Amino acid sequence: MVSIFKTFYYIKRRLCRFYYTQKAIRQIVEYKGLPTINGESNFNNNTYLGQNCHFNGIDIGGGGKVTIGDNFHSGPSCMMITQNHNIHGHALPYDKTYIYKDIVIEDNVWLGSRVIILGGVKIGEGAVIQAGSVVVSDIPALSIAGGHPAMVFSQRDFDHYFTLKKQGSFH
Repeated sequence: MVSIFKTFYYIKRRLCRFYYTQKAIRQIVEYKGLPTINGESNFNNNTYLGQNCHFNGIDIGGGGKVTIGDNFHSGPSCMMITQNHNIHGHALPYDKTYIYKDIVIEDNVWLGSRVIILGGVKIGEGAVIQAGSVVVSDIPALSIAGGHPAMVFSQRDFDHYFTLKKQGSFH
């Protein structure tokens, strides 16, 4: 009896992944390799993906451009916000216009669960963003950052990172 439930669980999981992926590729402008979508995800119509991208539930909103490099991984419930109301316009608290800011995420970046990235941010190659962080400014390559706002608190081992990259050891 247990094996029947386990089989149904795996079938359901594969069907959900297929559904989420089909939905995503209709929203994404360009992708180098078919992304792996493991959880409910929404993309704006200005998203560009590299190869081997994994999403476990993300919401990319707004009209700004989002470029995500190769070997990207995100935890569940992440957000990227590329559009803000104009508070410097002709009405209070804001007017009817929007400010669009792009987001660039380079290769081999990992976002923990519930990370929020605001527009105008660039996350460098190999960076890791701690779960629950709010990224409001650029994060340098090979940095480990976290908090509200996200601040760099450590670095990845440079030699180890580039040895694995040269070997092509990507998850």
